[in-house]
Amino acid sequence: MADRSSTDTFERTRRRFVRRQRAGRRRRWRLLLLVVLLLALVVGGLWLVFLSDRLAVQGVEVRGTETLSTGEVRSAAAVPTGEPLATLDLAAIEARIETLAPVRSVDVSRQWPDAVLVEVEERTPVAVVSIGGEFRGLDAEGVVFDRFRKAPPGLPRVEVSADVADDALVEAAAIVAVLPGDLAAKVDHVEVRTVDQVSLALRDGRTVRWGSADASEQKAQVLAGLLAAQQAPIYDVSVPGQPTVCTQPAVCGDD
Repeated sequence: MADRSSTDTFERTRRRFVRRQRAGRRRRWRLLLLVVLLLALVVGGLWLVFLSDRLAVQGVEVRGTETLSTGEVRSAAAVPTGEPLATLDLAAIEARIETLAPVRSVDVSRQWPDAVLVEVEERTPVAVVSIGGEFRGLDAEGVVFDRFRKAPPGLPRVEVSADVADDALVEAAAIVAVLPGDLAAKVDHVEVRTVDQVSLALRDGRTVRWGSADASEQKAQVLAGLLAAQQAPIYDVSVPGQPTVCTQPAVCGDD
């Protein structure tokens, strides 16, 4: 009986060992199959994204343009159609579009599965400046970017001499950009000599010596009070804390 009991015990142990071996082999095979499937998915995904024409660029959508045409933006963007969408150099596309003068900023993004979206923010003119016989738009940052056949009636003119530096235009633009609507309506044009010699020529013939763009909001407030309080040919708000009014242009210096 002892020998039979020992035999039965041995047989049960052997069977458990065999079952564990088989279970271990099944786990290893399942793990190997899972790894193979994952590799296949990764390889297939990489092929689909980077090599297949299923996710290649098929079109470019442009939003936000008014001055520019969508064709001009697409031409500047030079997006390579037919190439994988995932490999596009979006920064390079943005840099090419930003070379267009009317573009203030641009954002280029992928639109899966096969398109590129270009969102443009155009510059807004705050004044018009005559350069080389052409009327050009001037934005609040002093960037010259647009052309007009004639000066738009709603924008103040900026008059500059041929030797005026670009930074002087920046000053003039900064001044025009902060003028309140009622004051801007009184301005016929802005005369720019240097960065700190900017004057406003009002529509009724009066002149405002403005100076630089520093403290322009304060200068506008001071000027509004002066215009309401006293009629004079020349006002000087270049130092807004000490404004002056000149009633005799002959003794006020050259304007």
